[in-house]
Amino acid sequence: MTFVLTPPAVAAVPVAGREPGAMFPVHRIYCVGRNYVEHAKEMGFTGREPPFFFMKPADAVLPVAEGSVGTMHYPSLTKDLHHEVELVVAIGRGGRDIKAADALDHVWGYAVGLDMTRRDLQGEAKKQGRPWCIGKGFDESAPIGPIRAAADCRLGAETEIALEVNGAVRQKSTLGKLIWSVPEIIEHLSAAWELQPGDLIFSGTPEGVAAVVAGDTLAARVEGVGALQVRLVGR
Repeated sequence: MTFVLTPPAVAAVPVAGREPGAMFPVHRIYCVGRNYVEHAKEMGFTGREPPFFFMKPADAVLPVAEGSVGTMHYPSLTKDLHHEVELVVAIGRGGRDIKAADALDHVWGYAVGLDMTRRDLQGEAKKQGRPWCIGKGFDESAPIGPIRAAADCRLGAETEIALEVNGAVRQKSTLGKLIWSVPEIIEHLSAAWELQPGDLIFSGTPEGVAAVVAGDTLAARVEGVGALQVRLVGR
């Protein structure tokens, strides 16, 4: 096979607890919308609506090594950039029509991530009935910490997920408050797409999303999984 252009590098995320340099290759990034009760309310919705999904390009990932502070450039076109802390599920074995009871067998590991959102652009697209990829799928819109193997993670209903901005708590909840659990997400998602090894699933964010500006430092964590720090800088 001969390419007429040099193929781009594979998007990849560091793996925690493995040999130095171990990386998880990213195939696709799926995101679940409004998957915490209180966040759904703050976005103007209530109840357990069927899960819905949107996507980010694989190269939207902004991998941050363990113990370091990543740098994210404040994106163009927006004056209202919001943070959304999320548990990220890394798929290790693909499949279609996966049942919830079998879903965790397809999970390679977990990480903490940020679904960064150009809220003003997303809101305007919604009002006009247009796709809102421009609000969600921009460069560096998916900062993510190292992926930790599922066997090394301790997750349960009381597992805490939180985000601080400049040392002040903005978001704080537990995984038990997910409207759709990780196995249920995988069941619904795999009915619409055949999941592949390397897929990442951003599982939803708790209440407390708000704007950030250049100069802010975001510190996210999921107990038993890991932490992520990112500093926003101007271009």
